[in-house]
Amino acid sequence: MTQFARPRVAILALTAALAACGAKDAAPARGADTARTTSDSASGSVTASPGPRDTAYGPKNTMGRIPVLEYHVIGDHEGQYTVTREHFLKDLQLVYDRGYRPITIKQLLDKDFSPVPDGMSPIVFVFDDASDSQFRYLDRGGKLEVDPTSGLGIWEDFAKKHPDWKGKAVFCMLNGGAAGHNFFGDATQFGGQKKEWRLQKVKYLADQGHELCDHTLWHMQLSKYPDDKVQENIARNAMGIDSAVPGYKIRTMALPQGLWPKNRQLAWQGSWKDPKTGKTISYNFDAVLEVSGGPTRSPYDPQFNPHSISRVEAFGNQVPLVLDKLDKTKGRFIK
Repeated sequence: MTQFARPRVAILALTAALAACGAKDAAPARGADTARTTSDSASGSVTASPGPRDTAYGPKNTMGRIPVLEYHVIGDHEGQYTVTREHFLKDLQLVYDRGYRPITIKQLLDKDFSPVPDGMSPIVFVFDDASDSQFRYLDRGGKLEVDPTSGLGIWEDFAKKHPDWKGKAVFCMLNGGAAGHNFFGDATQFGGQKKEWRLQKVKYLADQGHELCDHTLWHMQLSKYPDDKVQENIARNAMGIDSAVPGYKIRTMALPQGLWPKNRQLAWQGSWKDPKTGKTISYNFDAVLEVSGGPTRSPYDPQFNPHSISRVEAFGNQVPLVLDKLDKTKGRFIK
C-alpha cells in the first residue's frame, strides 16, 4: 500500500536516535536518595528525580525516556510496515516481561501513570491507519464479536491472561482512506467487514477506554497541500470520529508519513467551514506524533514538546533493540 508507506529516512532517523542513546551516563550508588544526572537519548543531560528506592529495573527515574510504539498492519507476513500476529504477541509478552505497562498519549500528557505499578515503566502502543487487521468484527449469528486474530483481539486476549495489563492503546484513524483504511474496513473484501460496522467499532474503542486519535481523512501528505486543504482534511476526520462518539475530545494527532504542513501549527490547531452546512469545525490538539525518532522524552523533562512526540516504528527487531538500549544506558522512565 504505497499510499501509506513511510519515507525510508524515518528508518535512518530511528537508527541515529538509538545510536545517540548509547551516551555514557554516571549512575549513583544503588539506593542513593539524591538526584542523578543522566545522558538523554538526544543530546546533553537531564536531572532525574530523586528516589529513595531501587527497583528490579533500576532506580526510580521519572526523567527517563518512554517508548511510543507505532504499528500499522498485523498480518500474515513480515514487512516494513507489517508484523505477523505471532510477532505482535511476542512484542506484548516482551514488554510485559521487561517491566513495561501501557498508557495512552493523553495519560502521558496528564502525567497519569496510574496503570503502571511503582518500579515499572510506561509504554505507549499506537495503531496507525485504521486497517481491518487492527480491528475486525466476526458476525456470530447477528452478534458482533472482536476477531481474536485482529490486533485488538490479540490485545484483549493478552489482557485477560495478564490481569495487571490494565492500560489501553491509541488508535490513529482514517475515515476516508483507500484499500479499507476507513475506520477498520468498509467492505467485505477487507476481512469480511461491513460499512455499517465502522462507527460501531470506533465507539467500541472509546467505550473500552482506548484513545481515539486523528490521522487525517485519507492519509494526506500535509507538506504537499495548501493551508485550507490541510485544515479540511484534519477537520473532516475529526467530524467522522465525532459522528461515532459525539462530543469526544480528540487530544492527539499523528502526522501521516511524518510530514508537517507548511504552517506547522495547522497540525494541531485550525478550522474548516463545511460548505454544505455552513458550520465551522475547529480542532485544537494537545499532542502531535512524529513518525520516528526513538523513545520520547518524559513529560517531566523541561525539553518535552507535546507537539513533537517521537515514536518507534515497531517492525523487524526494533522493539527489543530499543528496550535493550534504554536498559544499557539506564535511560528508561521508571515510576
